[in-house]
Amino acid sequence: MSSLPCRLSDAAASAAAATLLALGGPASAAGVELVDDTGRKLALAAPAQRIVSLAPHVTEMLFAAGAGERVVGAVDYSDYPEAAQRIARVGGYTRIDLEAVAALRPDLVIGWQSGNREGDLARLQALGIPVYLSEPRNLEDVARNLERLGQLAGSEPAAQAAASAFRARREHLAATYSARDKVRVFYQIWDRPLMTVNDHHLIADVIRLCGGANVFGGVAHLTPTIGVEAVLAANPEVIVASGMGEARPEWLDQWSRWPQLEAARRDNLFFIPPELIQRHTPRILDGAARLCGQVETARKRRGAASAALTPPAAPAPARAD
Repeated sequence: MSSLPCRLSDAAASAAAATLLALGGPASAAGVELVDDTGRKLALAAPAQRIVSLAPHVTEMLFAAGAGERVVGAVDYSDYPEAAQRIARVGGYTRIDLEAVAALRPDLVIGWQSGNREGDLARLQALGIPVYLSEPRNLEDVARNLERLGQLAGSEPAAQAAASAFRARREHLAATYSARDKVRVFYQIWDRPLMTVNDHHLIADVIRLCGGANVFGGVAHLTPTIGVEAVLAANPEVIVASGMGEARPEWLDQWSRWPQLEAARRDNLFFIPPELIQRHTPRILDGAARLCGQVETARKRRGAASAALTPPAAPAPARAD
């Protein structure tokens, strides 16, 4: 991985300084004041007109919040909706091209706390460019992010409508599935190294929504690396994986080599496209609907397996007339 430039060119620095002057200094009473997902306060003199997004989920959320026309820069893989594919690129979320960001003269940069490098975010802030950090950890955070992005971009009506629709759909899924019998779920992010999520991750909130129990929920790290032995010991009823694209990853079916696993024995090895469950956007409820259906399939197969193990009832004695 190539290193990032340590300092911006004089031209890029001058462009950033001009942007700060255009903001008019400290936020006025008519400006926007918010606290981001990390607890940092942000003040804008007015809603942002030129926004650079440093994460694919942020780009998608801005469009969902009605602010797509104000996004002038985005990182690689910002591919949804289709209009996002035509936005100028500023590198990848782990390798930001700082000069490209500054050259776009943004009045707001929206970053991703756990995805972007702290040093990159610090350099942008040092130039006087306002930085808002997005880090949704549960489904309600997705709705709140929609509302906050709408405030930052001045698209509040569209953002509030999107947030309301998201909450209503989430509540419908919760009412349908969350109180049903618990099903033990292992969600696999990657194969080598073998990785999963703990209960503080957004995906774990989706698992809970569906009435599932994350078998690695209590692990300390947000996205821990684990071993095959740990999965065998946890013995999940369901294994879900996403891989990298629309194709079901080959390594998901490798769990069939372990017939002692309930998930393998009952054929509860399921796939969900990553953009539907690994992005912190409204589309995560599309992934949730798929996951809830898969968990429900596992419940039905559990019942069928129990019925198969139950011996038939003895015939009733013949009645003497």
